[in-house]
Amino acid sequence: MNLKEKIAEIPDFPKKGILFRDISPLLRDPSSLSLVVDEFAKRVHPKDVDVFVGIESRGFPLACALALKYNKGMVMVRKQGKLPGSTHKLTYNIEYGTATMEIQNNALKKGEKVLICDDLLATGGTAKAAAKLVEKIGGVVTGFAFIIELTELKGSKVIKGYRYESLVKY
Repeated sequence: MNLKEKIAEIPDFPKKGILFRDISPLLRDPSSLSLVVDEFAKRVHPKDVDVFVGIESRGFPLACALALKYNKGMVMVRKQGKLPGSTHKLTYNIEYGTATMEIQNNALKKGEKVLICDDLLATGGTAKAAAKLVEKIGGVVTGFAFIIELTELKGSKVIKGYRYESLVKY
């Protein structure tokens, strides 16, 4: 099965000049979603992760599916103002502006091994911000799992030093 066939291309979203890679059709198809989970299961050893962290919002279904596969927990990193209780926040640059993300202060135990999940690695800013948030509350980032990598944007350089896996490269 070719996962690229299940990824929609949406021109000029979220702004003119951007070609958005949409994983919605992939998530809708059970065999494609199973393939994604199975591919990451081949690449990530269960001893390397205690908790999966999903980045809002397209990282949530991937993190949740992997957490179920591994019988582990899942934590959310969300946009500012979306999580209740006490949080840590971080503002960072993205491809087309800035964003602020948060994680709940008590979401992880000190020393827990974390695999951060998102749909896409582009410039790496969002991934790096999520790693900083995880580390700020005591988690240990053991790697990243991305369905898509936009290689020309060189996000892998921004997350240099961290292990990462991506299934589809553009």
